[in-house]
Amino acid sequence: MKKILSILAVMSVLLYQAQNSGKWSDLFSFNNVKCIREDAERLVAATENGVFYYNVNSGEIKKLTKGNGLHDVKISAFDYNASTQTGIVGYYDGSMDVITPNGVFYIVDIPLATSYNGSKKINHIAITGDRAIISTGYGVSVFNIPKKEFGDTAFFVTGSGYLTANAAVIKDNTVYVATDSGIKYHEINPTFSVFSATSWGSIGTGSYKIIDYKDYMVAAGTNQVYYGTPASLQQIPGSFDAVRDIKIVNNNIIIAGNTQAYVYSSNGALQKKIDAGELINTAYLYADRLYTGTQLSGIYDEQKKIYKPDGPYNNISYKIAVLNGQVWISPGQRIKYSNPNTNNLGYYHYNGSSWIYPEYFKINTNFNVLDVTPNPADPSQVFFCNYVGGNEKGIYKMVNDELSKAYLINTDGTYNRPAGCVFDSSNNLICSVAFVNNTTNTGYYYLDRSADNFVLKSLNVAERAQKPVTKEGILYIPFPLTGMAIYDYNNTISNTSDDKFKFLTTSNNLPSNVCFSAAVDKNDDIWIGTRLGLRILSNPKSAILESSPQTDNIVVTDNGLDEELFRDSSILQITVDSGNQKWVSVDGGGVFYISSNGDKTIYHFTKNNSPLPNDTVTDIQIDEKSGKVYFVTLDGVVSFQGDVTDVTSNFGNVLVYPNPVIYAQYKGNVRIRGLAQKTNIRITDAAGNLVHSAVANSGYYEWNLANQRGVRVASGVYYVLMTNEDGTDTATAKIAVVN
Repeated sequence: MKKILSILAVMSVLLYQAQNSGKWSDLFSFNNVKCIREDAERLVAATENGVFYYNVNSGEIKKLTKGNGLHDVKISAFDYNASTQTGIVGYYDGSMDVITPNGVFYIVDIPLATSYNGSKKINHIAITGDRAIISTGYGVSVFNIPKKEFGDTAFFVTGSGYLTANAAVIKDNTVYVATDSGIKYHEINPTFSVFSATSWGSIGTGSYKIIDYKDYMVAAGTNQVYYGTPASLQQIPGSFDAVRDIKIVNNNIIIAGNTQAYVYSSNGALQKKIDAGELINTAYLYADRLYTGTQLSGIYDEQKKIYKPDGPYNNISYKIAVLNGQVWISPGQRIKYSNPNTNNLGYYHYNGSSWIYPEYFKINTNFNVLDVTPNPADPSQVFFCNYVGGNEKGIYKMVNDELSKAYLINTDGTYNRPAGCVFDSSNNLICSVAFVNNTTNTGYYYLDRSADNFVLKSLNVAERAQKPVTKEGILYIPFPLTGMAIYDYNNTISNTSDDKFKFLTTSNNLPSNVCFSAAVDKNDDIWIGTRLGLRILSNPKSAILESSPQTDNIVVTDNGLDEELFRDSSILQITVDSGNQKWVSVDGGGVFYISSNGDKTIYHFTKNNSPLPNDTVTDIQIDEKSGKVYFVTLDGVVSFQGDVTDVTSNFGNVLVYPNPVIYAQYKGNVRIRGLAQKTNIRITDAAGNLVHSAVANSGYYEWNLANQRGVRVASGVYYVLMTNEDGTDTATAKIAVVN
């Protein structure tokens, strides 16, 4: 990756502007509520990938995620101070966000013992005044909120390793820590950081998972809750089913159990109890009403009314389909592209106005949905691949998110596993299949509509398959172990007599036989992503007829040195936009947006410079009507508003932005989108003098506001005069410049 990144360094200014231009949005789930706090008339809830605020009086819901302020995903701990409107978010990787009225501040320098090799996850956060106590797998740290820096840290080193701090609170300048070996406590003083059995006090010897302390202490183990003073803790009568959280609110003890929430008075008397009917993480008492934070449904009130931002059912994601403003997300996974990693999740569907999780998946289990494919002729009908090892595997047809038919069921669990489907230009449904008929071979199914069944054809090659690609009667199937198949069915899927087949390997100049992805561009060239780089096969219809067709790499020049683009990088996904530019996902390297021939990098998005949840993007799809680009990771989906919409030989809806261009507010390029595939551009001043000319070949253009001499133009109004390639269509626009 070092060679690739050096080539892209010159793009840093452009990338900064793109990543901070408000083009990003998230498709995160807010179902898994981990913590609830209050702020005046609002409830503040931390979920898996974000925080949301619910105004109890107005019903307004606002969210804060990596798309609009946070710096990471996978939240593990949270607390909020209503008096200062300050929240602290802790993540699984050990970093933190401090949320203040003046912005969100990222904290990465968590104290870490040099000999500690365990999880960096932040287990618990408790704010007291201007300090917070941070609990981790190796001990506790005191965090100064106004200074946004760590103070004293106690590493809980014992003879058998590190003692995990499950949760901790500060009370009267003393820290109390719930551990699996009792409650440890110490005053914050010069000896705080020295942890030993003699220097730190201990209450009890059992396992304590959670703790809180206001006028009195409350602590809980797995099934018991204790309250009182540190010197005299007594048990609340009875046993609770898996205590998940406790909190003292308005002198009441709030207990979240497995599926039930309780309110006890300060003397241990039960005041209120509700059953959420599903797993909960937390509970909170607000205005004498009990709210539960569920794992699957957001916040419930006592009548089980739901409060949360709309979003997918879960954050786990693998593939995505986009059609006519609708979205389908597939959460399935495989181990080494072979055995199913079944998570019992179905697909998540956005119907254009709200997210739907089909009831079918709530009732039935054993699902590993690798791919969902909507019918372009009838988007109410979708097909999904259930890649599992039991009798439920096969291809399923859903109509309006209800099961219509299940195909290929009750076959031996070790073979005929569908990996992905595609509709060709004639609306034939074709699906790649691994382990055909109890062999290691791969093949495909096609839907015989007259018989309403799938017909199987083995290609007698490979053993594992990826989602196929098709164009102009040619089927392309990448194999994640053995190569790349090109199968010309001559636009007659049911007639195999005139079919032609070619199997590409390293002998065809592929850098590796491990092929992950393929995409056909507007020139009908096939772009192939492998474990060790990228290759292009030109004119594949003719290449099938050759005895040994050769693929080509892309060579770019950096500081006078020629380098192969994406050399030695695993290419997980390649997607072509309507302007023939390519989005390329590199395993561990984020996403690249490159020019049509690959000689220029336009954007490079990573976890560090964009809202991407992580740097391994498993799928990229584009809504060509809006230009929105969707990036899929196992930790969730985000979208980026691209510049290229549905590009044709004529102009679309031409848009200039930003406009006006005020230098004090924006110092980047002006973008013009909605252009024809090839557009001749002339920009003049108000007097008609030519200041800039260019030819755009991708449906959009960027002007750096420089004239023909390379000098920034003066303040004024400029006219953009545009014609398509053959002069049959024209468009005009104005750009106001304020320096």
